[in-house]
Amino acid sequence: MTRPVLEPLPPDFFDPDCPVPTIPVLGGRKWSWRIMRCLEGGPRRFSELRVPLVGITSKVLAESLRAMEQDGAVSRTEYDENPPRVEYALTPLGRTLLEPMDALCDWSRRNLAGLLEAREAYERDGAGRDG
Repeated sequence: MTRPVLEPLPPDFFDPDCPVPTIPVLGGRKWSWRIMRCLEGGPRRFSELRVPLVGITSKVLAESLRAMEQDGAVSRTEYDENPPRVEYALTPLGRTLLEPMDALCDWSRRNLAGLLEAREAYERDGAGRDG
């Protein structure tokens, strides 16, 4: 069976105006989705976020929160108290990401078995071979 000849992919294949690479929580930030889930129910203090985020360091949590704040997905509120108190919360913009997150979680639940089978078959049948 012969494979159809496809047109080569052009250098401008990806729309330069497409914002996907700059959208928070889509990819590059490992902990962002989990942090957003922790904030879904309302504002939380840094120490509260550390509890369910097993494995995250203080440095990485601080960097993640700062990046999410920079992207407008999370707000940081300092309270003038003694001792000082800081809370993090999802912004209205951050909340708009919850529905797509739910859809991806649903997809993952429905397709996890098939995904794991495909990975296992790939490893068993010669991972890393070039076609």
